[in-house]
Amino acid sequence: MQTNPKHFLTPQDYLAWERQQETRHEWFDGEIYAMTGASREHNLLCGNTFSTLHAQLRGGACEVYTNDMRVKVSETGMYTYPDITAACGHPQFEDAEVDTLLNPVLIIEVLSDSTERYDRGAKFAHYRNLPSLQDYLLVSQTECRVEHYRRQDESHWLLSEYRGIEDVIELVSVNCRLLVADMYERVPVQP
Repeated sequence: MQTNPKHFLTPQDYLAWERQQETRHEWFDGEIYAMTGASREHNLLCGNTFSTLHAQLRGGACEVYTNDMRVKVSETGMYTYPDITAACGHPQFEDAEVDTLLNPVLIIEVLSDSTERYDRGAKFAHYRNLPSLQDYLLVSQTECRVEHYRRQDESHWLLSEYRGIEDVIELVSVNCRLLVADMYERVPVQP
């Protein structure tokens, strides 16, 4: 993520500006951050995971979104674009544009060298302020490894790590199962 110090925008100015852009930008505390392109592995992991979730959620009470659905962490003011997001029941949006989700129950981030530290640290610290969030997955694109943080209560999260290609991740918040083998299909990773 790169900072662009030329722009210090209010949230309203950011949304008006962002909705006119061809590329995506995150926003926090008046600054915008350009989103960079993704690798083949990143795209495969996102596509495989999204399609698995989408197939299981069809016709149900939950919706799954790709990385073009912006999420606002109202409690901290951050606007961000997770790789995959899901909402259940009645998705809540910031305004009539219906492009900024307020109540995700599941967020998945595929790690890259440039974002891993941020996704694990500051970004997750923001996400933990979302009262609706129940599951947070960090997916490695260099090795078969998925870290699943599951909310236990207001301030406690349980970490489960999946390293086996035959592992199954239970996502209670959306009533789905992710097979690690399906997530990593065609993704060249270290054993």
